[in-house]
Amino acid sequence: MKLPTNSILISLKIGIVSDGQYGERAFEQIRRRFPTEWILLPYPSSPVVDEIELTIPPCDLYISYLRHPDIAMELIRTGIPALLGINLGPGFIAQAHEFNPAVIGPETMCSVLPNTKFCQVNEYAKVFGRPVFYLVMDGDRIVWCKTIRGSPCGSTDAAASEISGQILDQEALSRFALSICHNCRAPRFGKTCDKEKAGIIHLEELMRALKGVNPKKWEELIQVLEKIGCSFPNE
Repeated sequence: MKLPTNSILISLKIGIVSDGQYGERAFEQIRRRFPTEWILLPYPSSPVVDEIELTIPPCDLYISYLRHPDIAMELIRTGIPALLGINLGPGFIAQAHEFNPAVIGPETMCSVLPNTKFCQVNEYAKVFGRPVFYLVMDGDRIVWCKTIRGSPCGSTDAAASEISGQILDQEALSRFALSICHNCRAPRFGKTCDKEKAGIIHLEELMRALKGVNPKKWEELIQVLEKIGCSFPNE
């Protein structure tokens, strides 16, 4: 299996758009693989902003970590494809689609897949999004857990590194999920995105990788994971 390199993919320029609260870790991760610009916009104190004049550098794809809906909507009005790193809810997304159909508000940033209608999002999601792992096993022990695709916050890489060298059992899976929750930047029990969901997504994909190399161990652990909300519809 050929593993991806960390070379920059020069075909897509990404703008990480933030008001200063979130997005720094995504910027550090994404700029290793794509030409990436850090775009800092204001966070108004007023809940409603009537007149907005923003200077936004042109990019092929914006990833928005903006918390104020009026500022986020102004970004969306540029017509450039946008991923909402902070999902402002279904009502906001419905309104956004009136101005820009290429707006995606994923359940979590680690749930994005390269299967949208928009090539810019798909190119990004080949590298960052719903995790893909490559496992090397020695019996029940994970010799190496390699991230092929992971979350832009870096939690996938951290958890993969921590589980490498461990015996894969229920306790190891619990530590793996807790590592994801600890490093995840999503809000806890958020309405549209939360740490617990991110942990479950990573467990599901770790198990998908496990099935290919150790089906017996997969069969042993899958029943435990289904009890905590993991699903394996294609298994």
